[in-house]
Amino acid sequence: MKLQTLLTAAGIATLCMAAVPASAADAYPSKPITLVVPFPPGGATDVVGRVVAQGLGKQLGQTVIVENRAGAGTAIGASYVARSAPDGYTLMVSSGTTFTINPAVRSDLPYDPIKSFQPIGIVARTGLILIANAKVPVHDVASFLAYAKDPAHPATPYGSFGTGSTANFVGEAFAAAAGIKLTHVPYKGSSPAMADLIGGQIPFSVDTVAAALPQLKSGKIKAVAVSSPARSSFLPDVPTFADQGYPQIAMDTWLMLVAPHGLPVDIRTRLEKALAAVVADPEARKSLEAQGFEVNFQDAAASSALIAKELPQMREIAQRANIKVE
Repeated sequence: MKLQTLLTAAGIATLCMAAVPASAADAYPSKPITLVVPFPPGGATDVVGRVVAQGLGKQLGQTVIVENRAGAGTAIGASYVARSAPDGYTLMVSSGTTFTINPAVRSDLPYDPIKSFQPIGIVARTGLILIANAKVPVHDVASFLAYAKDPAHPATPYGSFGTGSTANFVGEAFAAAAGIKLTHVPYKGSSPAMADLIGGQIPFSVDTVAAALPQLKSGKIKAVAVSSPARSSFLPDVPTFADQGYPQIAMDTWLMLVAPHGLPVDIRTRLEKALAAVVADPEARKSLEAQGFEVNFQDAAASSALIAKELPQMREIAQRANIKVE
C-alpha cells in the first residue's frame, strides 16, 4: 500500500509539474496586451505605436490594443505604465521626451525615467532640423549666425512645438555652442509653429525631419541644419550641425518600446525578439518610413544605455538655459 501510495503521489506530482510552464514566457501572452501611447491619436508617435501593435500581435499570436493616454508631456501615460504590473501585458511606445526631457524640466514627475521602466528596444528615430522661412536670407549655419548677430535682428526668435520639447533643447544647445542669443517661441504643437513659420510670423523654427519634410519638398520653408549625428536619409543634401562646425549638436528623436520595471527576463527577451522581427518586416518598415522615421532597431541593453547617456546631457542643457515646465 505504501508503495502504491508513493507511486500515486509521484504520478500526481509529475502531472502537476507537466502543467506548470518551464518559464513565464511559455505561457505568455495568454490574453490581450495593452500598448499605451502617451500622445493623442493621429500623430506620428500614435501611427508608429499602431504599426508596432499590429506587428507584435502577429509575432506573439495575441491581440495588442493601442490605448492613447495623452497629457502632461507624456507624464500621464508614462505614470500609468510605471504603476502597472510588470507582467508584459502593459507596454508603452514613447519618445525621449518621457525618459530624458521630462526628468530634466519637471520637478514633480510621477515616475523615475530609469527605475520605473524596462526598455525593450528602439523602434525608429527622426532627426530634428533648424528651418527658415523661405524669404529669410539664410541657407546654412554660417548665414544663420550672420543673421542672428546682425544688430537688426536682436535676440533672433525661433519657434518650437513646446517648452521643454526636444526642439527647444536643440535651439538652446545651438545658441550656447555658438555664443548667440536666441528667443524661444513655444507653440502648442508642430502644426501652429509650422503655420507661423510659413506665414513669416517667425523667421526660424526647430522641428522634426518627419514634420518638416512635406513643407521642405514644397519649397515653403528652407533647411539650415539637421541635429542628428548623421545626415537624414530623407534629406541627404542637408548638412548636419556637425558638418558645419558644431559637433556638440548631435540630438535626435527616438521612439522606444518599454514595459514596467520588474518584467521577467524571459518575457523581456521574447518581446525584444518580437520587436526586432516587427522592425525587420518590409511592410512595417515602409509604414514607419512613410512617417519620416529612420528605421533603426536597438535592443534592450542599447536602449537602457541611451537613456543613461542622454539624461545627464538634457539636465545640463535645461539647467544652463533655465528650461522649466510647471
